[in-house]
Amino acid sequence: MQTRSFDTKDVNKAMRDVISTMQDLGFIIDHADAGLGSMAVVKGTKLSGFQVLMTVTVRPYGEAQVLVRANARYRLEAVVDPKPYQDFFTSLSKAMFLEANQVK
Repeated sequence: MQTRSFDTKDVNKAMRDVISTMQDLGFIIDHADAGLGSMAVVKGTKLSGFQVLMTVTVRPYGEAQVLVRANARYRLEAVVDPKPYQDFFTSLSKAMFLEANQVK
């Protein structure tokens, strides 16, 4: 539910797609760090009547994939409802597909 693999080995490109997707979903990017070796971390806050914090990590997975893991919190509680994760990964999948196929 919180983790998906994508067919690209470019962690930086995947991180840019994660940032764009989070912004499209209404998140304000609080922190983005690609300086953790081969892993990237993005943190964002969404304020739409309530505050949701999301942390997304991107890391290499195998020879030709990246693994994207999203963790969301509402107040101090982990979000266990699958819908926010499904929305995020559906949007991210579309963004990565469009970028890979150079659709603008």
